[in-house]
Amino acid sequence: MSVPAPELLIRLDDLSDPRIAAFLEAHLQDMHAVSPPESVHALDLEALRQPGIRFWSAWCVDAQGAEVLAGTAALKPLDAQHAELKSMRTAAALRGRGYARTLLAYVLSQARASGFKRLSLETGPQPFFAAARGLYLREGFAFCGPFGSYGEDPYSVFMSKAL
Repeated sequence: MSVPAPELLIRLDDLSDPRIAAFLEAHLQDMHAVSPPESVHALDLEALRQPGIRFWSAWCVDAQGAEVLAGTAALKPLDAQHAELKSMRTAAALRGRGYARTLLAYVLSQARASGFKRLSLETGPQPFFAAARGLYLREGFAFCGPFGSYGEDPYSVFMSKAL
């Protein structure tokens, strides 16, 4: 299923496109650049292929008409009523266009449609993550304690939203 947004196409993705692999590798590199290894909770390509995880890619069209990967997000069930937002990322060159907000709204709608009552996420406290934390706060997420298998970590910020 694909959903159009202003200049954005969001689709459930099978993770087979090499552009997705490169995008996720860049995401992992960024996470390792700002956090110690034990505090990097981003999922790699194989972990995102695990049963139950849904992964979406968001695409826009450049001036030459080529499809460009604008962002990604995943939904990982924690239990029947609680899911985690994973792999939320917007391409660095495309930030500030509202793509992350559009993608987050789509994932929230999918989580609700799947019957989840709560969506939680882990992000970082570092300045690198300030824009993401701001987006989540504007979209109704609130700070919370660790959830799922997470423990206290000075490199983690936990947020949650009732759906």
